[in-house]
Amino acid sequence: MIVTIEIIAAPGCRKRADAQVDLRAIAVSLLGENNIAWREINVLEALDYAVSLGVLSIPAIAINGRLKFSSLPTPKQFKTELSRLVTC
Repeated sequence: MIVTIEIIAAPGCRKRADAQVDLRAIAVSLLGENNIAWREINVLEALDYAVSLGVLSIPAIAINGRLKFSSLPTPKQFKTELSRLVTC
């Protein structure tokens, strides 16, 4: 099962850049590199898509096409959410 993780942010968003390394490492440790489709969505280029997800603030994270975090989660929150996918 491939899990799609999308970070919706504005170009140059420092918060996203700083957190992305940690969040991606968590995803790889739980799901494996080959089971993740990691996408960075530029909200300025994909505004309609962001709105369809319900994004009201950025950066936000969607997992498998559903908005899961309307702001950057802590590593613990992100790990908890991904752990739910592993146990399902």
